Amino acid sequence: MTGSEEPPSFRLAYVPGVTPDKWVRIWNERLPGVPLSLTQVTAGEAGGVLLRGDADAGLVRLPVDRTALSAIPLYTETTVVVVPKDHLVTAADEVTVEDLADELVLHPLDDVLGWERPPGRPALERPATTADAVELVAAGIGVLLVPLSLARLHHRKDLTYRTVTDAPESSVALSWPEDAHTDRVEDFIGIVRGRTVNSTRGRQSAPASAKGERTETASTRRKPAAGKQTGGSGRSGAKGSGRSGVKGGSKGSTRSGSRSGGTKGGRGGKPRRG
Repeated sequence: MTGSEEPPSFRLAYVPGVTPDKWVRIWNERLPGVPLSLTQVTAGEAGGVLLRGDADAGLVRLPVDRTALSAIPLYTETTVVVVPKDHLVTAADEVTVEDLADELVLHPLDDVLGWERPPGRPALERPATTADAVELVAAGIGVLLVPLSLARLHHRKDLTYRTVTDAPESSVALSWPEDAHTDRVEDFIGIVRGRTVNSTRGRQSAPASAKGERTETASTRRKPAAGKQTGGSGRSGAKGSGRSGVKGGSKGSTRSGSRSGGTKGGRGGKPRRG
């Protein structure tokens, strides 16, 4: 249900790997009087932040608690394996989970791929974060599977990555509390879905008075064209019906119609007598 009172700002949470810059720019262009504040949260924290009301909406990783949160899936990321640049994996453009069976695969506590059972050989301890796991990969201790955006976020010159074709994938969604679907949330939904500023579904459509002015103007512009066609029927008859009449052998009928339609038709001469 849309709220009647709007907060003075819009608070957007987002998880690592998500880049909301484009949507924030569009927001600032469309709603310059409503500041948008950004807060980065971990993937595990995102649901709690929304439910506590610490953010109006969030760009989160699925799944979310659908009993309390609404979500619109936005895109699904490719999964890659992060390895040292001289690793054997780099000989191929892409690999499978089976290709990593003999590798020590790091499984950080903030993993977002939701493995039932991670591939490869497990490490003795799970790194606390993805950033910690990347450091271990750089030290030659193991390899790491993550969404592509996280591999780019933690990019290092001594590391690279390859696509894993059959690994689980991570999807990003826009989410908000079900009982807090405000007009501001609807505005942001319109932006991420690519609605135009005058979309009938968004709140940023032109006011009724402005629409009326544009409709009236368009109608006014069409009227002269209609009038010209009515007043100049003689010309139309000369170019259209007249020619058809000549070819069809009905000259008298055509000239008579031209005379009643306009000046040009009047110069067509007297009707021929039978």
